[in-house]
Amino acid sequence: MGSPSASNARLLAADFELAAVPDDFYDDPYRYFAALTEHEPVRVLRDGSLLLTGYADVVAMYRNPQASSDKTVEFRPKFGETPLYEHHTTSLVFNDPPRHTRVRRLLMGVVNQRAIARMEAGVIALVDGLLDELSEKMSRQGQVDLIDDFASLIPVEVIGNMLAIPHADRGPLRGWSLAILGALEPAPSLQVLERGNTAVTEFKAYLKALIADRRAAPLDPDIDMLTRLIQGETDGEHLNELELIHNCIFLLNAGHETTTNLIGNGLHALMRFPEQLNRVLEDPSLVPGAVEEMLRFESPIQLNNRRLVQESEVGGRSFPAGTLINLSIAAANRDPAQFPDPHRFDVARKPNRHVAFGQGDHACVGMNVARMEGRIAIGRFLARFPDLTPVGEPIRDRRVRFRGFTQLPVRIA
Repeated sequence: MGSPSASNARLLAADFELAAVPDDFYDDPYRYFAALTEHEPVRVLRDGSLLLTGYADVVAMYRNPQASSDKTVEFRPKFGETPLYEHHTTSLVFNDPPRHTRVRRLLMGVVNQRAIARMEAGVIALVDGLLDELSEKMSRQGQVDLIDDFASLIPVEVIGNMLAIPHADRGPLRGWSLAILGALEPAPSLQVLERGNTAVTEFKAYLKALIADRRAAPLDPDIDMLTRLIQGETDGEHLNELELIHNCIFLLNAGHETTTNLIGNGLHALMRFPEQLNRVLEDPSLVPGAVEEMLRFESPIQLNNRRLVQESEVGGRSFPAGTLINLSIAAANRDPAQFPDPHRFDVARKPNRHVAFGQGDHACVGMNVARMEGRIAIGRFLARFPDLTPVGEPIRDRRVRFRGFTQLPVRIA
């Protein structure tokens, strides 16, 4: 990361706008976030919304009872009455109690620790199979792509297995996910919105048919998440049809984005910092902690949002009800007030209270699934291929809300 002078840092902070980031932001957002954290930790953007970059302010906002996650007001002018609006205002992540509480309780029942333990053997088998394919492709082509050939395939298969989606039907899942989440960018183009709306429409149609089949022929609810969500809990509480469809979409989207970026960013960081790679190779027990540092150092999801429902104090200043808040997860995870030497990648960093999965009642429902996938994927990859070398320049995904790669070509041995 570059270290701008104090005067340049002030200029970076004073001019920064989420809806119009500079071209070099995508390669290195952290110089901008560092400038903001130091000089304008509560930045008032042109549209009147706030951008919070300090760790303490971000955590406080996550836990602020006057900060709403409901996006019906914010997303109406952005999406209009479209499939994207319906999806993003129905799924778990963009709702408040009582709907959020009810839906979260039902989803947690299918991603609890017992369910994750049952999934682990299947994830190991999946990863080992992908590693075999990587080895064969390396022999044929002399290089592999860590995103297309590995990282992106794991969450699609895991969520596909959780919902018992037939393997022959899984081809469109990643494309649908990328299109739907791309519309969450601060300033999506009309083309991005069109792709997102088409993806929601197609995904909904597919899930309606799948749900109808599953209602007619339920599977074992201890194995099949979709059957369990259809049947509901023992007290009879269940999701309505629209909630069921959109939260199945949400599960794929959230799992795909977080895990793909975690694995890609994590392996890239190990290549950038070979001394840290050597530490993990010498002591594989460091892998779980390394995964936490990967989540902090290159947070897969970089931004979150809230809306004040009452006048509230933010960073020592009072702001009115209706104020929109942008929470910079990436900046908070590199705040020197919380993380000593924050731009150093340290696989044994302790403590490491990052906010990659949020905080409070809206902490990511699938965070332990993502951790399990990351631990297995990275640990088994390094055990099989301890020598990995970049081939050419990796290609960053040029989005503000998410941080990952579209291409990460390497040689492995």
